[in-house]
Amino acid sequence: MEQEEKLKTATTAMASDLKVQTMGGAEKTTKTIVDMNTVQAFINDWNAMSKKAANLTIEQYGSPNEATPSRLIWYNNGPWKRTIVYRDEIPHDFPQPHTDVIENYINYTVPPEMFSELAKFDGSVIVERTRGEVSSRCDMEAANILALNLMNDIVTGKLNVEKARDVYCEVTSAFMMNRPAPYAEKLQFSVSTEENYDTDIVMIADEMIEQGIEKVKDMVNPNQNQDTNYH
Repeated sequence: MEQEEKLKTATTAMASDLKVQTMGGAEKTTKTIVDMNTVQAFINDWNAMSKKAANLTIEQYGSPNEATPSRLIWYNNGPWKRTIVYRDEIPHDFPQPHTDVIENYINYTVPPEMFSELAKFDGSVIVERTRGEVSSRCDMEAANILALNLMNDIVTGKLNVEKARDVYCEVTSAFMMNRPAPYAEKLQFSVSTEENYDTDIVMIADEMIEQGIEKVKDMVNPNQNQDTNYH
């Protein structure tokens, strides 16, 4: 990439950052509904677990807002900011062998010092620091509800990682045996519908940014300064 293009890209990025932070609206959710014939055509050839997760999610929340051959996407469905059901399965052996095919997202801010603790708890609990999101990916929605409830318990200091993993196993067993399992049935904490980005801090000096913007202006309008001086 040439220097001119690099500076143009950097300037566009800075302008976009300013616009989003002042006006909001980084994520535009799709409100249209995909025709079920289209959805079924996509999932017909999916493996059994992916197809089952897709059909269960459709049964609960209706047709997805977006659909491609590899995934179905719902926005603002139930307690979720976003739900994705994947065609492609990811093998996962905790707490028992299964494949991860459904991912549920919420707005949630995790302190950076807790990231490693959550990674120790469950590798399919995924923290997005900048977006201010946490998701859980598993074989069914109930497992994601359980994982996120325990994620919150770890972050708030109610449980340590070892105890949370034990509780995960206990609640999973209860749920599969059709015994009461509130932690797998409903989120036990409040979830914000408002985005809360962690934008971090600026570490490139302001004067460097200003120089970059001026350089782009000079490259885009090389005769502007000459015309101004002439007049």
